[in-house]
Amino acid sequence: MTFIPATFHFKKRYIVYSLIFLYIVMCQSCMTMRFSNKETSKFFAPSKIEFQDKTIAFEGYKIHYVETGNAQNPTLFFVHGSPGSWNAFKEYLKDTLLLKKYRMIAIDRPGFGYSDFGDAQNLREQSQRISEFIKKTDNKKPLILVGHSVGGPVVAQLAADNPSWYKRLVILAGSLDPKAENPEKWRTVIKAKPLRYLIPGALRPSNDELWWLKQDLVALEPELKKITCAVTIIHGTKDVLVPYSNVAFMQKKFTNAKSIDAITIKKANRFIPWSYYEIIRNILLKM
Repeated sequence: MTFIPATFHFKKRYIVYSLIFLYIVMCQSCMTMRFSNKETSKFFAPSKIEFQDKTIAFEGYKIHYVETGNAQNPTLFFVHGSPGSWNAFKEYLKDTLLLKKYRMIAIDRPGFGYSDFGDAQNLREQSQRISEFIKKTDNKKPLILVGHSVGGPVVAQLAADNPSWYKRLVILAGSLDPKAENPEKWRTVIKAKPLRYLIPGALRPSNDELWWLKQDLVALEPELKKITCAVTIIHGTKDVLVPYSNVAFMQKKFTNAKSIDAITIKKANRFIPWSYYEIIRNILLKM
Protein backbone atom coordinates (compact mmCIF):
# COMPACT_ATOMS: atom_id res chain seq x y z
CA MET A 1 0.00 0.00 0.00
CA THR A 2 1.26 3.43 -0.97
CA PHE A 3 0.83 6.08 1.67
CA ILE A 4 0.09 9.60 0.38
CA PRO A 5 0.39 12.23 3.09
CA ALA A 6 -2.70 14.38 3.74
CA THR A 7 -0.58 17.45 3.18
CA PHE A 8 -0.07 16.40 -0.44
CA HIS A 9 -3.84 16.27 -1.06
CA PHE A 10 -4.20 19.65 0.61
CA LYS A 11 -1.46 21.18 -1.55
CA LYS A 12 -2.98 19.69 -4.70
CA ARG A 13 -6.40 21.16 -3.91
CA TYR A 14 -4.77 24.48 -3.05
CA ILE A 15 -3.05 24.58 -6.45
CA VAL A 16 -6.30 23.77 -8.27
CA TYR A 17 -8.24 26.44 -6.35
CA SER A 18 -5.49 28.94 -7.00
CA LEU A 19 -5.51 28.23 -10.72
CA ILE A 20 -9.30 28.64 -10.85
CA PHE A 21 -9.04 31.90 -8.94
CA LEU A 22 -6.32 33.19 -11.25
CA TYR A 23 -8.35 32.25 -14.31
CA ILE A 24 -11.38 34.15 -12.99
CA VAL A 25 -9.21 37.18 -12.27
CA MET A 26 -7.68 37.00 -15.76
CA CYS A 27 -11.14 36.76 -17.30
CA GLN A 28 -11.94 40.20 -15.99
CA SER A 29 -9.00 41.79 -17.81
CA CYS A 30 -8.42 39.80 -21.00
CA MET A 31 -10.27 40.06 -24.32
CA THR A 32 -11.57 43.53 -23.51
CA MET A 33 -11.36 44.42 -27.20
CA ARG A 34 -10.64 48.08 -26.51
CA PHE A 35 -7.82 50.56 -26.99
CA SER A 36 -6.21 52.29 -24.05
CA ASN A 37 -5.58 56.04 -24.36
CA LYS A 38 -1.96 55.23 -25.10
CA GLU A 39 -2.89 52.78 -27.87
CA THR A 40 -5.28 55.33 -29.38
CA SER A 41 -2.56 57.99 -29.43
CA LYS A 42 -0.14 55.52 -30.98
CA PHE A 43 -2.67 54.63 -33.69
CA PHE A 44 -3.24 58.24 -34.81
CA ALA A 45 0.37 59.40 -34.38
CA PRO A 46 1.74 58.34 -37.82
CA SER A 47 -1.02 60.18 -39.69
CA LYS A 48 -0.79 63.23 -37.41
CA ILE A 49 -4.58 63.44 -37.39
CA GLU A 50 -6.06 65.40 -34.53
CA PHE A 51 -8.52 63.45 -32.43
CA GLN A 52 -10.49 63.61 -29.24
CA ASP A 53 -10.54 60.63 -26.89
CA LYS A 54 -13.15 61.41 -24.26
CA THR A 55 -15.74 60.06 -21.88
CA ILE A 56 -18.95 61.91 -21.05
CA ALA A 57 -20.46 61.07 -17.66
CA PHE A 58 -24.23 61.14 -17.22
CA GLU A 59 -26.32 60.39 -14.17
CA GLY A 60 -25.63 56.72 -13.53
CA TYR A 61 -23.64 55.86 -16.65
CA LYS A 62 -20.97 57.07 -19.06
CA ILE A 63 -20.22 56.96 -22.79
CA HIS A 64 -16.69 56.86 -24.18
CA TYR A 65 -15.95 57.99 -27.73
CA VAL A 66 -13.28 59.06 -30.20
CA GLU A 67 -13.85 61.97 -32.58
CA THR A 68 -12.00 63.24 -35.64
CA GLY A 69 -12.65 65.82 -38.34
CA ASN A 70 -13.94 69.36 -38.56
CA ALA A 71 -16.52 70.04 -35.84
CA GLN A 72 -18.59 72.13 -38.31
CA ASN A 73 -19.07 69.31 -40.81
CA PRO A 74 -21.95 66.82 -41.03
CA THR A 75 -21.43 63.87 -38.71
CA LEU A 76 -20.83 60.20 -39.39
CA PHE A 77 -21.75 58.43 -36.17
CA PHE A 78 -20.37 54.88 -35.97
CA VAL A 79 -21.93 52.16 -33.79
CA HIS A 80 -20.01 48.87 -33.49
CA GLY A 81 -21.24 45.30 -33.30
CA SER A 82 -20.95 42.66 -30.60
CA PRO A 83 -18.46 42.38 -29.05
CA GLY A 84 -16.38 45.42 -29.96
CA SER A 85 -15.60 49.05 -29.28
CA TRP A 86 -15.03 52.32 -31.15
CA ASN A 87 -11.86 50.97 -32.74
CA ALA A 88 -13.91 48.73 -35.04
CA PHE A 89 -14.10 51.91 -37.18
CA LYS A 90 -10.63 53.27 -36.50
CA GLU A 91 -9.56 53.20 -40.16
CA TYR A 92 -12.57 55.26 -41.16
CA LEU A 93 -11.78 57.88 -38.52
CA LYS A 94 -8.41 58.59 -40.10
CA ASP A 95 -9.45 58.33 -43.76
CA THR A 96 -8.33 61.56 -45.44
CA LEU A 97 -11.21 61.59 -47.94
CA LEU A 98 -13.85 61.15 -45.25
CA LEU A 99 -12.15 63.78 -43.10
CA LYS A 100 -12.63 66.38 -45.85
CA LYS A 101 -16.38 65.90 -45.72
CA TYR A 102 -17.34 64.75 -42.22
CA ARG A 103 -16.91 65.07 -38.53
CA MET A 104 -16.69 61.46 -37.35
CA ILE A 105 -17.58 59.98 -33.98
CA ALA A 106 -17.22 56.35 -32.95
CA ILE A 107 -18.56 55.32 -29.57
CA ASP A 108 -18.14 52.43 -27.20
CA ARG A 109 -21.68 51.10 -26.86
CA PRO A 110 -23.02 50.70 -23.30
CA GLY A 111 -21.31 47.70 -21.71
CA PHE A 112 -18.30 47.75 -24.04
CA GLY A 113 -14.95 49.51 -24.29
CA TYR A 114 -14.89 52.20 -21.62
CA SER A 115 -18.65 52.75 -21.51
CA ASP A 116 -19.41 50.93 -18.25
CA PHE A 117 -17.57 47.84 -19.46
CA GLY A 118 -19.39 44.59 -18.68
CA ASP A 119 -22.77 46.20 -17.92
CA ALA A 120 -24.76 45.25 -21.02
CA GLN A 121 -28.07 46.97 -21.82
CA ASN A 122 -31.00 46.06 -24.04
CA LEU A 123 -31.76 47.96 -27.26
CA ARG A 124 -34.17 50.45 -25.72
CA GLU A 125 -31.83 51.35 -22.87
CA GLN A 126 -28.90 51.66 -25.27
CA SER A 127 -30.95 54.00 -27.43
CA GLN A 128 -31.88 56.15 -24.44
CA ARG A 129 -28.27 56.45 -23.32
CA ILE A 130 -26.82 57.06 -26.77
CA SER A 131 -29.57 59.59 -27.52
CA GLU A 132 -28.51 61.61 -24.49
CA PHE A 133 -24.94 61.44 -25.73
CA ILE A 134 -26.00 62.64 -29.19
CA LYS A 135 -27.80 65.61 -27.65
CA LYS A 136 -24.63 66.51 -25.76
CA THR A 137 -22.43 66.34 -28.88
CA ASP A 138 -24.88 67.74 -31.46
CA ASN A 139 -23.33 70.34 -33.78
CA LYS A 140 -26.63 71.18 -35.56
CA LYS A 141 -25.39 69.64 -38.80
CA PRO A 142 -26.81 66.61 -40.66
CA LEU A 143 -26.23 63.37 -38.78
CA ILE A 144 -25.74 59.97 -40.41
CA LEU A 145 -25.84 56.82 -38.26
CA VAL A 146 -23.65 53.88 -39.32
CA GLY A 147 -24.32 50.61 -37.49
CA HIS A 148 -22.63 47.26 -38.00
CA SER A 149 -24.16 43.89 -37.05
CA VAL A 150 -25.85 44.43 -33.64
CA GLY A 151 -25.07 48.11 -34.20
CA GLY A 152 -27.68 47.87 -36.98
CA PRO A 153 -30.68 47.42 -34.68
CA VAL A 154 -29.15 49.96 -32.30
CA VAL A 155 -29.17 52.70 -34.97
CA ALA A 156 -32.65 51.60 -36.07
CA GLN A 157 -33.88 51.96 -32.49
CA LEU A 158 -32.25 55.39 -32.30
CA ALA A 159 -33.98 56.50 -35.47
CA ALA A 160 -37.35 55.09 -34.37
CA ASP A 161 -37.09 56.87 -31.01
CA ASN A 162 -36.15 60.25 -32.53
CA PRO A 163 -37.03 60.22 -36.25
CA SER A 164 -36.33 63.90 -36.92
CA TRP A 165 -32.73 63.80 -35.71
CA TYR A 166 -31.15 61.82 -38.53
CA LYS A 167 -30.51 62.36 -42.21
CA ARG A 168 -29.69 58.73 -43.02
CA LEU A 169 -29.14 55.28 -41.56
CA VAL A 170 -26.39 53.08 -42.96
CA ILE A 171 -26.88 49.48 -41.81
CA LEU A 172 -23.91 47.18 -42.39
CA ALA A 173 -24.76 43.48 -42.08
CA GLY A 174 -27.48 44.47 -39.63
CA SER A 175 -29.49 41.89 -37.70
CA LEU A 176 -33.06 43.29 -37.55
CA ASP A 177 -35.31 40.37 -38.45
CA PRO A 178 -36.46 38.64 -35.23
CA LYS A 179 -37.34 35.49 -37.17
CA ALA A 180 -33.72 35.18 -38.31
CA GLU A 181 -32.49 35.22 -34.72
CA ASN A 182 -32.27 31.86 -32.97
CA PRO A 183 -30.59 32.46 -29.60
CA GLU A 184 -28.56 29.45 -28.53
CA LYS A 185 -29.88 27.83 -25.35
CA TRP A 186 -26.39 27.57 -23.91
CA ARG A 187 -26.29 31.36 -23.62
CA THR A 188 -28.79 31.36 -20.76
CA VAL A 189 -26.68 28.77 -18.93
CA ILE A 190 -23.50 30.84 -19.00
CA LYS A 191 -25.44 34.00 -18.14
CA ALA A 192 -26.05 32.62 -14.66
CA LYS A 193 -23.65 32.98 -11.74
CA PRO A 194 -21.04 31.70 -11.16
CA LEU A 195 -20.49 30.50 -14.75
CA ARG A 196 -20.75 34.02 -16.20
CA TYR A 197 -17.54 34.94 -14.40
CA LEU A 198 -15.70 32.28 -16.38
CA ILE A 199 -16.43 34.14 -19.64
CA PRO A 200 -13.54 36.40 -20.58
CA GLY A 201 -13.80 40.15 -21.11
CA ALA A 202 -16.15 41.59 -23.69
CA LEU A 203 -17.66 38.18 -24.45
CA ARG A 204 -19.72 38.44 -21.26
CA PRO A 205 -21.76 41.56 -22.14
CA SER A 206 -21.90 40.26 -25.70
CA ASN A 207 -23.48 37.04 -24.52
CA ASP A 208 -26.00 38.98 -22.44
CA GLU A 209 -27.19 41.23 -25.26
CA LEU A 210 -27.26 38.45 -27.84
CA TRP A 211 -29.51 36.45 -25.54
CA TRP A 212 -31.89 39.42 -25.28
CA LEU A 213 -31.66 40.35 -28.96
CA LYS A 214 -34.54 38.32 -30.36
CA GLN A 215 -37.07 39.78 -27.92
CA ASP A 216 -35.57 43.23 -28.45
CA LEU A 217 -36.13 42.85 -32.18
CA VAL A 218 -39.70 41.66 -31.64
CA ALA A 219 -40.36 44.87 -29.69
CA LEU A 220 -38.56 47.00 -32.29
CA GLU A 221 -40.34 45.59 -35.36
CA PRO A 222 -43.61 47.59 -35.07
CA GLU A 223 -41.59 50.77 -34.42
CA LEU A 224 -39.60 50.58 -37.66
CA LYS A 225 -42.41 52.40 -39.47
CA LYS A 226 -41.50 55.49 -37.43
CA ILE A 227 -38.19 55.82 -39.29
CA THR A 228 -38.52 58.64 -41.83
CA CYS A 229 -34.94 59.33 -42.91
CA ALA A 230 -33.16 57.77 -45.87
CA VAL A 231 -31.81 54.25 -45.34
CA THR A 232 -28.86 52.49 -46.95
CA ILE A 233 -28.57 48.73 -46.39
CA ILE A 234 -25.30 46.97 -47.20
CA HIS A 235 -25.16 43.22 -46.76
CA GLY A 236 -23.14 40.23 -47.95
CA THR A 237 -24.78 37.15 -49.44
CA LYS A 238 -22.57 34.73 -47.48
CA ASP A 239 -23.20 36.09 -44.00
CA VAL A 240 -23.85 32.98 -41.94
CA LEU A 241 -24.29 34.84 -38.64
CA VAL A 242 -26.61 37.59 -39.89
CA PRO A 243 -28.57 36.05 -42.79
CA TYR A 244 -29.03 37.95 -46.03
CA SER A 245 -32.79 37.59 -45.51
CA ASN A 246 -32.50 40.61 -43.20
CA VAL A 247 -32.34 42.81 -46.32
CA ALA A 248 -35.82 41.81 -47.51
CA PHE A 249 -37.15 42.24 -43.98
CA MET A 250 -35.83 45.80 -43.75
CA GLN A 251 -37.10 46.71 -47.21
CA LYS A 252 -40.54 45.57 -46.13
CA LYS A 253 -40.57 47.20 -42.69
CA PHE A 254 -39.07 50.62 -43.41
CA THR A 255 -42.40 51.72 -44.85
CA ASN A 256 -41.99 55.43 -44.16
CA ALA A 257 -38.30 55.82 -44.94
CA LYS A 258 -37.54 58.71 -47.28
CA SER A 259 -35.70 56.25 -49.51
CA ILE A 260 -34.18 52.77 -49.28
CA ASP A 261 -30.99 51.76 -51.06
CA ALA A 262 -30.05 48.10 -50.75
CA ILE A 263 -26.51 47.25 -51.81
CA THR A 264 -25.55 43.60 -52.07
CA ILE A 265 -21.95 42.42 -51.86
CA LYS A 266 -21.82 38.95 -53.36
CA LYS A 267 -20.03 36.22 -51.41
CA ALA A 268 -19.26 38.64 -48.56
CA ASN A 269 -19.67 37.74 -44.89
CA ARG A 270 -20.45 39.93 -41.87
CA PHE A 271 -16.97 41.50 -41.84
CA ILE A 272 -17.75 43.89 -44.69
CA PRO A 273 -16.66 47.07 -42.84
CA TRP A 274 -13.09 45.79 -43.04
CA SER A 275 -13.01 43.31 -45.94
CA TYR A 276 -14.73 45.79 -48.27
CA TYR A 277 -13.45 48.99 -46.73
CA GLU A 278 -13.10 50.97 -49.95
CA ILE A 279 -16.59 50.07 -51.13
CA ILE A 280 -18.12 51.14 -47.81
CA ARG A 281 -15.97 54.28 -47.67
CA ASN A 282 -16.97 55.31 -51.19
CA ILE A 283 -20.64 54.82 -50.42
CA LEU A 284 -20.28 57.08 -47.38
CA LEU A 285 -18.52 59.71 -49.49
CA LYS A 286 -21.41 59.86 -51.96
CA MET A 287 -24.02 60.63 -49.31
